[in-house]
Amino acid sequence: MPGSMPASRSRPGSCSAASRKLSSLNIKEPKLRQKSSSRYQSVLKLAFLLLMSAGLSACATLSWYGQAISGHLDLLARRELIADLIERPDTDPELARRLALVLEIRRYAAEELGLPESRSYRHYADLERDAAVWNVVAVAPDSFQARRWCYPISGCVNMRAFFDRERAQAKARGLAEQGLDVAVFPAVAYSTLGWFSDPVLNTMLAWDDARLAAFLFHELAHEKLFVPGDLAFNEAYAVTVERFGVRRWLQHYGQPGLLADWERGRADAAVLVELLLAARADLSELYRQAPDAGQLQAAKQARFAQLQSDLAGAAAERDSRLLASWSERRLNNAHLVMTATYEAGVAAFEALLAACGQAIDCFHQRAAELAAVDAELRREFLQASD
Repeated sequence: MPGSMPASRSRPGSCSAASRKLSSLNIKEPKLRQKSSSRYQSVLKLAFLLLMSAGLSACATLSWYGQAISGHLDLLARRELIADLIERPDTDPELARRLALVLEIRRYAAEELGLPESRSYRHYADLERDAAVWNVVAVAPDSFQARRWCYPISGCVNMRAFFDRERAQAKARGLAEQGLDVAVFPAVAYSTLGWFSDPVLNTMLAWDDARLAAFLFHELAHEKLFVPGDLAFNEAYAVTVERFGVRRWLQHYGQPGLLADWERGRADAAVLVELLLAARADLSELYRQAPDAGQLQAAKQARFAQLQSDLAGAAAERDSRLLASWSERRLNNAHLVMTATYEAGVAAFEALLAACGQAIDCFHQRAAELAAVDAELRREFLQASD
C-alpha cells in the first residue's frame, strides 16, 4: 500500500502541520537487498530535493511534498531485482516471461533507438493498485489557461501528481469549487528522469507487450531529453520516440498479429485526438470572442455535446472501445488541454523524423538542438504543423 501520512490536529495548510507530516513519514524498510550506501544516496537525494522545494513553494504545499516523498520511498521499498525474480522458482511463469521481455526491450531501446542504458527498469515493484499516480489538471472555464505547479527538477507544469487516489480527488474537488474545469488522469508509468533507479510497475505489466514497450520507450525518452517547464515539447518528443520505437520493435521482433493490433489501436487513437483537437480549436475561437457569460456557457455546452456525439458515432463506426469510453466521460477544458499537451506537437516531431530519413540518431540530435533554443522558438516549431 502507498506510504501514509499521519493525521494532524493543526490546520491542514499550516506550516506546523506540514512540517510535522514531513518529519514523521512512515516509510517501510526497502525489500531490495542493496548496499546501504545506495539506499542512503536515495534518501539524501530526496532530502536535497525537499530543501530545494522549500525555497520554491509556499508552506501550504509542504504537505504535498510530504506525500510525494512518502509515496516515492514506498515505491522504492517495493523494488526487487528483475534478474532475481526471473530465477526464483516461486515466481509466476507469466510474470517471469514479461520481466524477461522488459530486459529485452531495454536492450533494444539502447542498441536500436539511442535511448539511455540507465539504471532504470532493472527492478520490478508491485504497487498493489491500478495506477502509479493520479494527475490533477485544472483549467479556466472560459479559456485554455491551465493552473501550473512548479517542481525542483521538472520545472512548472500543468498537473499535480498524487500517489493516493483519494488525495487527488480531494484536490480536484477543491479546484472545482473555485470554478475551474478539472479532471483526474491515472498514470500507469512513473519516472524520476533518471535521478533514481525507476522500477517497472505492475500497472505497466497490466497491458499487452506492445503497450509495455511503449511505456518503456516513452519514459526512457524523457531520460534522454527533457526541458524543464516545457511539458508540450517533452511529451511530443517522447510520444514520437515511443511510436517509432514500438513500430520498429514489432516489425523486427513482434508477432504480426500484435503489430496489427497496435496499428488498429493507433488508428482509433488518431480519430480520438482529431475529434478532441477539433473541439479545442472551436472552443478556443469561442473563448477569444468573449461573449457574455450566458452565451458562452450555452455555446460551450453545445460544443461538448457535439463532441460526445461525434465520439459515440466514431465508436460505433469503428467498433472501438477506446472511443466508446471517451464518449461516456463528462469532458471539459482539462481533457482538451491534456490532449493538446501530449499530441498537438507530435506532427512536428514526426516531420523532423521524416526529414532525418527515419534515422533516430539524427532525430535525437535535432531534437536536442531545439531543446537548447528559446522557449518561443520551440513553441513555433510545435505549431508549425498545425
